[in-house]
Amino acid sequence: MKYTLKRQLRRLAAARPYQIAAASAAALVLATTTGALLNGADEAPTAQRASAAVAAELRSDAGLASLGEQQQPTTPAAGSPTASSPTAGAPAAKKAANPDLTRKPTPPKPPSSKVLDYDYQAQTTFYYCGPAATRNALSATGIERGQDDLAAQLGTTEMGTNSAEDTTRVLNAVVKGNPYKTTMFPTAPRPAQMDRLQADIVRAITDGRGVVANIVGDAVDTDGGWHSFGGGHYIAVVGYRDQGRTVKIADSANPAVPSYWITTIDLANWITSRGYSA
Repeated sequence: MKYTLKRQLRRLAAARPYQIAAASAAALVLATTTGALLNGADEAPTAQRASAAVAAELRSDAGLASLGEQQQPTTPAAGSPTASSPTAGAPAAKKAANPDLTRKPTPPKPPSSKVLDYDYQAQTTFYYCGPAATRNALSATGIERGQDDLAAQLGTTEMGTNSAEDTTRVLNAVVKGNPYKTTMFPTAPRPAQMDRLQADIVRAITDGRGVVANIVGDAVDTDGGWHSFGGGHYIAVVGYRDQGRTVKIADSANPAVPSYWITTIDLANWITSRGYSA
């Protein structure tokens, strides 16, 4: 019987090492009781000794099995954060769940057409086109300046105002943020430069700022009107339509024709050898 019990306990140890202690105790009790009942009191000590030997051997086996289990490394489940990095993968998961957190806000699309609310004024002298154009552009932003004051800042003389660099400098001295930049067309503008002029005008007008252009030569407006300035001239751009393909000009030269529309391509060619402030 004791050999049968030993085989059963070995099978139990192989199946569940962690239950060895409880099984050994139960075996001892069962062996003692059974031996006493079947063989009388004389065989009880023998059964007890056999049971104790079996229990000792099984405890030894259980200890080896337990040691083997302790030496086996544990592998964390795939995708689960480890103790050393409890938040591993959290930022990436947050970004994936909220893609808008990493996406820059898209600026609003400019309107297809816009005309600024400006205060027109004709030039007060024949050489004040620079100060007058600068003044008309500033009026669109709600800034009022006299032509004489602007002429002093621009360095205007009877020979006129030197270049678009001067109008840019004075505009930035008055408008917060220095938003104006000078673009020169030393030769006839290429298509890419015409596109830039269009984009610059749309951006400035959308921001509520007028543009000042230094032009020379002849141009025809969209109504067929002829405008000729062989010695050079300054005009203000105060509006656009058709996504900037056509622009509105505030011209201080003739109060009888204070404004007109011209294509942006014609304006670009009109600026050849000069520049603009936008």
